[in-house]
Amino acid sequence: MNMKIRKGDLVEIITGREDDRGKRGEVIKVFPDEHRVIVQSVNMRTKHQKQVQSQGRTIKPGIVRFEAPIDISNVMLVCPKCGKITRVSVVRNDGKSQRVCKKCDALMDDK
Repeated sequence: MNMKIRKGDLVEIITGREDDRGKRGEVIKVFPDEHRVIVQSVNMRTKHQKQVQSQGRTIKPGIVRFEAPIDISNVMLVCPKCGKITRVSVVRNDGKSQRVCKKCDALMDDK
């Protein structure tokens, strides 16, 4: 399935935990097979890490904070031109697919 949200996009959390709802952040990683994304500083989790030795290296113990994946249906893309959350349509120009904002018809892939 073609994902409409890609790494590096600015997204807003529309549903989920109350402290994360409404936050905006950059997509760090996309998992297309699982329909999940990791958004910077959203859905933070805490892991208590033991000291582990493997292949001659040591992982230090302590409390580690990291971003957990969030379902892709819980985020919406933010248009870089109008700054609003929007749905995305895909149009083909010269054999390339480009994403277009449904609100202001701006191209999302002007790179």
